Amino acid sequence: MPFDIALTGLSAAQNDLEVISNNIANSETTGFKKSRAQFADIYASSEFGVSSNSIGQGVQLAGIQQQFTDGGLTFTDNALDLAINGQGFFVLEDAGERFYGRAGSFGVDLDGNIVDPSGNSLVGFQPDSNGNLTGALGPIVVGRGDLAPRVTSEISLGANLDATSSILPAFTVGASGPDPATYNHSTSLSSFDSLGGEHLTSLYFRRDSATDWQAYAFVDGVQVDGPDLLNFDASGNLVGVNGGTGTTATSAAFTPGGVGNSTTFTIDYAEVSQFGSPFGVSALNQNGYETGRLTSLDFGQNGTLFGRYSNGQSQAFGQVALANFTNTQGLVPASNSLWTESFSSGPALVGEPGSTDLGIVQSGALEESNVDITAELVDMIQAQRYFQANAQVIGAADEITQTIINII
Repeated sequence: MPFDIALTGLSAAQNDLEVISNNIANSETTGFKKSRAQFADIYASSEFGVSSNSIGQGVQLAGIQQQFTDGGLTFTDNALDLAINGQGFFVLEDAGERFYGRAGSFGVDLDGNIVDPSGNSLVGFQPDSNGNLTGALGPIVVGRGDLAPRVTSEISLGANLDATSSILPAFTVGASGPDPATYNHSTSLSSFDSLGGEHLTSLYFRRDSATDWQAYAFVDGVQVDGPDLLNFDASGNLVGVNGGTGTTATSAAFTPGGVGNSTTFTIDYAEVSQFGSPFGVSALNQNGYETGRLTSLDFGQNGTLFGRYSNGQSQAFGQVALANFTNTQGLVPASNSLWTESFSSGPALVGEPGSTDLGIVQSGALEESNVDITAELVDMIQAQRYFQANAQVIGAADEITQTIINII
């Protein structure tokens, strides 16, 4: 009997050392979660139960429990590296099978998929055709094509028209453009046609009376709008445009530079004033842009992957989805610092980073292993002593057996 009991102790010590060895071996593995061996005693029992003076039969391995405490963060130079600050797991997919992990070392494969080193695709919330995120889940894919151009359809102006300016004669256009003697102020910006071509758009302002100004719009030297009448009150605030109370004016249809589709644009004069100070432009914006080539990728704190383009625009390719479980101890390890769900873990509860009990996503960082080498070495010494003690029991039992044999 002592031999059998001591053998279970040796087996338990061996299992403990193996768990400790695995923890130490993965102390530098990104996203690794250490394990702890759990043991339980063994008692022989019958249908009537266990007697009060029953001697135990040794020890057995009750289970291996993983510790899902957070590891430290290591910052990297890769914008696609991700770390979860808080609870949750990345959702990954391979041939339709879902995996869950904390290791966030990601890159882009040949097809534009965001993948981990094993080739598993990172799953996230998908954008619609306009780049707005939806609730649909799927692999996050980076579009490799150029960003299509956008025609200018809106122009907004913030400016002050000098209230001390002279009232000028009628606005005239000569061979080289508007006559400078017939307008008080002007400003210009770039606008874009439907093919992404850039055009010079100029706005001219002529004082017509004490409270009225006329505005004209030219594209590449060709008049496309005006005169628009801007009416101001005695305090210099804009009252309305073209006799109404609105602040916008829309051009007639035209084809910029004679190429692309016919278009119109709306000019918003809401931020234009007439004060007794020099003419100045505080804001001049338009909503068009030229064709853009993808230059960089980066994640926002809410896990949204943005593509940055050469034309200054950005586009969302998807938002990282995080999953959590009712019982994380029920997850089944699947190698490569990944787990799969099981009946014991419950189904994955998927949401956006920062929602409910899910953590936030840190870009340019990786989560380190949560293994404490010092603690593991101490545990290894204890397991070694435990093994030696059980071996001593076997030695003592052997001496007793030998003595009995000698008596005979």
